[in-house]
Amino acid sequence: MGEGYKCREDVFLHAEKISKIYPGTKALDEVSFDLLKGKVNVLIGENGAGKSTLMKMIAGIEQPNEGKMYIGEEEVYFKDTTEARKHGIGIIHQELSLFPNLNVYQNIYMNKEKTKGKIALDNKQHMEGARAVLERLEHPLDLNQNVGELRVGQQQMIEIARNLVEDDLKVLIMDEPTSSLSQQEVKVLFKIMRELTAAGISIVYISHRLEEIMEIGDHVTILRDGKYVADSDVKDIDVSWIVHQMTGGAKSYPTRDREVDWSKVENVLEVKDLCLPKAGGGYLVDHLSFELKKGEVLGIYGLMGAGRSEVFECLMGLHPEHTGKVLMEGKELNIKSIKQQIDNGFALIPEDRQAQGLVQTLDIEKNCSLSALTRYKKGAVPRRESGG
Repeated sequence: MGEGYKCREDVFLHAEKISKIYPGTKALDEVSFDLLKGKVNVLIGENGAGKSTLMKMIAGIEQPNEGKMYIGEEEVYFKDTTEARKHGIGIIHQELSLFPNLNVYQNIYMNKEKTKGKIALDNKQHMEGARAVLERLEHPLDLNQNVGELRVGQQQMIEIARNLVEDDLKVLIMDEPTSSLSQQEVKVLFKIMRELTAAGISIVYISHRLEEIMEIGDHVTILRDGKYVADSDVKDIDVSWIVHQMTGGAKSYPTRDREVDWSKVENVLEVKDLCLPKAGGGYLVDHLSFELKKGEVLGIYGLMGAGRSEVFECLMGLHPEHTGKVLMEGKELNIKSIKQQIDNGFALIPEDRQAQGLVQTLDIEKNCSLSALTRYKKGAVPRRESGG
């Protein structure tokens, strides 16, 4: 037991003055954190505040440079995720950590496989367990389908399901779990979270969606620039208090005059009867039409599988087989390739940033330059233009 430390009965895990240093930055600066038993512990802060880094320490993914952690009055040290799991700690990552070449039930039971005898995998038990947990999540899937063929939101549900099949789960860390989920799926997830806390399981919930925090959270801890700022029970605070603590009250954010007569603003983009055929018949996008004004932010909503991503993929040239008309500033485009659309001034931030938006083996400079390679002789971008 650490000198001077006395365990509180309502605390499952205590992190004491945790610091983490990366080359060029101090991600965590002597942060202390209490993980309350059977509660939804919300961890919040702006990007770069240190939320995910702190959770990686608790989950055994990384180790702190300084500080200690206690479960009860016992000091603990997790050299890896296996050590953390032995203490009942699981994590749902912000970036998916699935195996795209394996199927649904194989991913759900990865590293927690059931066996018949000492060697043979009990895939019957795997399938039964996977089916049960997906039914609990109200999200049935083909258990034999490879995960790489699924949409990001479906993969997110598998990531959640992986942790719900744990027999000895005591802490579940959820890092932006709703970022790819529909409203109905979020509702189901919150119901399960309440079931878990009612059973005594502690949850750490990281989210930027303040309305979710007020709905599901029990206790809030706020970080800013790698440091602890404040904490409070949710029942005693409001959204304005959270924003003030996150920003230090020193930041102001730009606003835009919403009194715009959009009927007088010219179109920059017109989409007419956009269709994308589905294999086996029917449409992924079915005769969709809309207009986009100059300076306008147009929101496109729909449940998972409604065709939202496919619309943007068509406009970006990923599906040259689409039909219908796309006009830019009144000129019809014959969209056949991604390069063509880049040249036309289009850009796409994909749904799966990790898999589709980046080449993770390349550095930041090269990733920023990828879309411009074809503009230069032999694909070489001058360093002064690539940010080097």
